[in-house]
Amino acid sequence: MLNRRHLRIKVLQALYAYFQANEDDYGKAEKQLFYSVERIYELYIYMLLSFSELKSIGEHRIEENKKKIRPKEEDLKPNTKFIENELIQSLEECVELRSQSELLKVNWISDEKHEMFRKIFLTIRESETFYEFMNNEERGYEEDRAFLIALFKAEIANSGLLYTFFEDESIHWMDDIDLACSMVIKTLKSFQKGEINQILPLYKDESDEKEFIRLLFRKTIMFEEESEKMIDELTANWELDRIAKMDIILMEMAIAEFQVCSNIPTKVTLNEYIEISKFYSTPKSNGFINGVLDKAISRLTKDKKITKVGRGLKK
Repeated sequence: MLNRRHLRIKVLQALYAYFQANEDDYGKAEKQLFYSVERIYELYIYMLLSFSELKSIGEHRIEENKKKIRPKEEDLKPNTKFIENELIQSLEECVELRSQSELLKVNWISDEKHEMFRKIFLTIRESETFYEFMNNEERGYEEDRAFLIALFKAEIANSGLLYTFFEDESIHWMDDIDLACSMVIKTLKSFQKGEINQILPLYKDESDEKEFIRLLFRKTIMFEEESEKMIDELTANWELDRIAKMDIILMEMAIAEFQVCSNIPTKVTLNEYIEISKFYSTPKSNGFINGVLDKAISRLTKDKKITKVGRGLKK
């Protein structure tokens, strides 16, 4: 599921594109923002489907080896531990996964994708994780789960071929891949043998999270002139054009969130934007942004523009 930090990052990306393009149609930009958020679910579905695709490659390889003119003992009596993995079977039996795949038109069906997975499978077969699993004597659902999680972390999630494919599909997916990977691991841990298993939803609370995205995006744009003026005044020794555009947008988002998100503690908002700046701006930006936003909080509080409601939300 998406967390609030990731939602803020998606809004940040959308605002950066919007301001850089100097467009006035924020409705179009907002629509694109929600599209980019919802596409994260496609990435998640792609990854969940990768296990079945690898199993299919493994099955095909076993059948082809049996057809050799002079098959070896291991060709005639292959190790089927991987293709009989019970957790992969649970994923294949998951009705929700299948319906979401069909709904979103997400699948690995094409000669090009099949060839990509053939190469990935060959790499996986040579990995230490695969070798250890295939050659131990352990059996059962929990063993299969431990293997899939280890294989996913070590080989699938770090596959250069998959990275290239995802990057070609969406320029933003490289920023989303860690979240999608964590969702896959949570899903694998949640599945149980013989039960009707469910995959994760995109949102924890869809209406609430969508409203947060919409409010943060719109209010940052609406407050832009006012926020920019405040930032200019609070950075008296700096010219605005000397401050990185990403830093300005991050501070404008925080200033908007301080004022319009009454159920989010001010300290939480401050810490979130400082953390985001560590990954999306310059090395020294987090300290600079921290200092400016501290002053912004004092001014907004003095002007009674920050109102927090609910127990424990006064700070």
